[in-house]
Amino acid sequence: MVEDFGSFVRDRTPALLRYGFVLSGNPHDAADLAQEALARLGERWSKVSARGDPEGYVRTTMARLHISWWRRRRREHPVRVLPEQSYVEAGIAEAEGDLGLWRAVTALPPRQRAVLMLRYHEQLSDEEIARLLGVSRGTVRSQAARGLDKLRDVAESQVEVRVNGR
Repeated sequence: MVEDFGSFVRDRTPALLRYGFVLSGNPHDAADLAQEALARLGERWSKVSARGDPEGYVRTTMARLHISWWRRRRREHPVRVLPEQSYVEAGIAEAEGDLGLWRAVTALPPRQRAVLMLRYHEQLSDEEIARLLGVSRGTVRSQAARGLDKLRDVAESQVEVRVNGR
């Protein structure tokens, strides 16, 4: 059954905002991703809804937008004076008591982070992730393996610090 665009937006916006937060790690960027993707869906609603998977279209659009935005913002911006300490966003601190894992996840490259979040947070299969991100199933598996290896390294170093005090 194809619903109208307004109903789709009302029903799916909370889930899309969560998905955007998983991609970006920031509620403001998540809202921007969802809004832009929904605007693009609105322009193509009749075609996309006729295919029967408007949410897949929106999620794919959000993932691609996030990667595109990340590429534009990733360039370093040198400053004359280094800050005294690192910045930790309050929203992340509230959402996650132990920031170590979240920091490790946000430090992953965008594709690895997206694959892991889609796999473990959204519980999508490798085939669904590949279709959503526009990559092969093998790429999904290799990106997941690399991302998990990096997270394991972080977890092992945290355990060593707690046990040995180093």
